[in-house]
Amino acid sequence: MELSSSPRLLSSSTSLMLLKPKVGFRVPQISSSPFHFHRSVSSLKLIGRMEFNRTVCCASSSEGNGSPVLPSSGSRVGEVKRVTKETNVSVKINLDGSGIADSNTGIPFLDHMLDQLSSHGVFDVHVRATGDIHIDDHHTNEDVALAIGSALLNALGDRKGIYRFGDFSAPLDEALIHVSLDLSGRPHLSCDLQIPTERVGTYDTQLVEHFFQSLVNTSGMTLHIRQVKFLEQFLLYLQ
Repeated sequence: MELSSSPRLLSSSTSLMLLKPKVGFRVPQISSSPFHFHRSVSSLKLIGRMEFNRTVCCASSSEGNGSPVLPSSGSRVGEVKRVTKETNVSVKINLDGSGIADSNTGIPFLDHMLDQLSSHGVFDVHVRATGDIHIDDHHTNEDVALAIGSALLNALGDRKGIYRFGDFSAPLDEALIHVSLDLSGRPHLSCDLQIPTERVGTYDTQLVEHFFQSLVNTSGMTLHIRQVKFLEQFLLYLQ
């Protein structure tokens, strides 16, 4: 299941910079390249130039998921409503927010991770979802990710003045995960995760990769997730 709107491609070299970290340093720019690349030991935040003051909103029905509605002035906000036979999902993202999360998907672990996304990304995320979780979490997990990707796409607007690449490593005790992304308009996922348990709470860990695949499909994101350390330490702990 995918939204009817396709990810928009970048149209000029001035639109090729998307991600800017909250804290970090700049790698010297190569003169032949229009790109900037930032590394950060802190959270990445999607921000634009001061003059970029455009909001693009998106709403949908079951007949037209992802169709745009009239934009309003203000911060960069993307809003999507996705309705299918299995789910009813609404998402609102404010990229210029302050890290406020308000998520209720019916899947506790997914709510927790969306809260973390908002808190560490320092942007606001509002998600409401109902679905056939009495069967399993698959449809709700997928449609929430599709809607978030579309909301992100719309919130970015024409992407002028935004840094394009992001690179981040998250050390959590014995775990170390490395993530690199490019908001290029070309969806691609490389997900190298070996999760040593079938469930976290009630959440089926097989759905993790599918969540990210759905996210990149509608946001036009190239996303690489690499598990640097975790499995061997976990197995040693179990011995």
